[in-house]
Order: sequence, then structure tokens, then C-alpha cells
Amino acid sequence: MWKDFFYFSKSQRIGIIVLLVLIVSVIVANYTLPIFFPTTNEPESSFLAEVDSFKKSLVSIDSLKQVEWKRLYDERYQKYQPFPSYQKNNDYSLFPFDPNTVDSITFVSLGLKPYIASNILKYRNKGGFFRTTTEFGKVYGISPEKFKELEPYITIKEKPLTKSDSLATKAKNLKTNVIVDLNSADTTLLMQIKGIGRGYAKGIIRFRSETGGFVSVDQLNEIYGMRPENFERIRPYCRVNLNLVQKIKVNIASLERLRKHPYLSFYQAKAIYELRRNRGKLNNIDDLKELSEFTSESLTRIQPYLSFE
Repeated sequence: MWKDFFYFSKSQRIGIIVLLVLIVSVIVANYTLPIFFPTTNEPESSFLAEVDSFKKSLVSIDSLKQVEWKRLYDERYQKYQPFPSYQKNNDYSLFPFDPNTVDSITFVSLGLKPYIASNILKYRNKGGFFRTTTEFGKVYGISPEKFKELEPYITIKEKPLTKSDSLATKAKNLKTNVIVDLNSADTTLLMQIKGIGRGYAKGIIRFRSETGGFVSVDQLNEIYGMRPENFERIRPYCRVNLNLVQKIKVNIASLERLRKHPYLSFYQAKAIYELRRNRGKLNNIDDLKELSEFTSESLTRIQPYLSFE
């Protein structure tokens, strides 16, 4: 059986012989050709030498271009000098000055940079006034070292009263401690009390509108920003007219009307509304005591604003 496996036809045998001859020829040529035709590295070395020479020529050209560009730049722009105001200048002198009156030239002569002098003048033109040397030291651009150098020479005179200052002082002196009703006074009347400015006056009007009115002068403590010392100052000049308090009619008020009051939460307003729907007319505050949503303090607080008619 193995003989059948290695059996070749005549044409196959010829092909095998030719292939073997070619293989042997290639092997022999690989070993014999270098003997008859020795190789040399001269062409490769010559090529590498040309490449290196070309690289050096490129570097030389770039160097020449840089030199030429520098020459052209110097010829064209060297004649232009930096703007004088940007040059460093340590030539200045120190002398007494008032930062509220001197001009920009004086500031620069004291060693301050022009932009700092400009900032100071802008601040003064907007009505700014340096009351202390420390305020002057806070000007943007003045370093702590420079301020320490200038501080002994700063002399600040008292600010003269302008026409607007005189009017403001006069208006302030006209304030009298009148007695006002918190439930009827407008902002102008409220501001006649020393200690009540525009902010407090607006806060009082807003509180009165949201609650329905003041039932006690002590409610001024609930005004946003009211400080205890200010409350004690204005308290003797405030009164409350309870007849002007706008009350909520519990038996006909809608849920929206009830929950709008700042002393009632949503759940408290809904509890009152549901109690009225289930029971009918409510007669007095005692009817609300059975509601778990209310405490005795919350009932006392809201009672003056409820009407059971």
C-alpha cells in the first residue's frame, strides 16, 4: 500500500528532479557568488556623506535667515522706544499731601503709578472721600510697602459740608418723635420716628398687609432685620388701633383665604375648613381646640385675626 502512496508518474518524476536541481543551484549560488563578486560599502557610505552634507547646508541657511531677520528687525524697529509712562522710574519725592485734594500729577510725583492716580480721581469724582489713612491704603494697586512709605505724609482734612449734605442733615434734624398708629400710618409718617428708616417702614407696611394689621406693638420684632436695641428705641412712639385690624370670617372664608394668613399653615387652614364643613357654623375659638393641628400658643396667636360672626 505504501508503494502506491510513493508512486509518481513520469511527468511528476521529471518535475521533482527539476525542482531539486533548482534548489541545489540556489544554495550553491548563495555560497559561491560572494566569492566571485565581493560587495563593498562605498556607495552606501558616499550616500550617507551626501545626506549629512545636505543637513549641514540646511542649518547654515536657517542660521543665515535668522541673522538676516534680526538685522531687518533692528533696522526697522530699533528706533521706536518704549512709551515713557511704562518705563520704570524711581525718581520721586515724598512730601505731605491730602489724598482728597491733590491732582494726578502729585500722586505720580509721590511714586504712584498713573493708573492708581486715575483710580483715585475716579473714586473722588463719584463722591468718594478718604476719612482715614487706612481707607487710602485700600485703593487698588497700592501695595502694603508703598502705603507704609506714604502713610507718615498723609494729612486728611475734615470733609467740607456740601449742599446735599446740609439738606440731609437738616432733614434728619427735622425728625420728631411723634406717636404713630401702626395700622394706619404710611411710610412717610412712620419715617418721622427716629430709628425707622425706609427699609423698616416698608417692612411694617408689608407685615400689616399680610396679617391684616398689628394687634400688638411687640409684633415689630417680627419685622425682618429688626434689632432689639432699635425696637426699644421706637416702641414708645408706636400705638395700635385694634379697630383697624382686618379679620378673617371663619364661617365663610375659603381655604385659600385661610391659608394666606402667615400665622396659619396649610394643614391648620385645611383643618378649620374641614371642621366647618362637617359641623357647620363655628361659634368661637374654643371650637378649634379639638383640632390636633393647633397648640394653645398657636391659637392665642391667631385668635385676634379670626371672626366667628
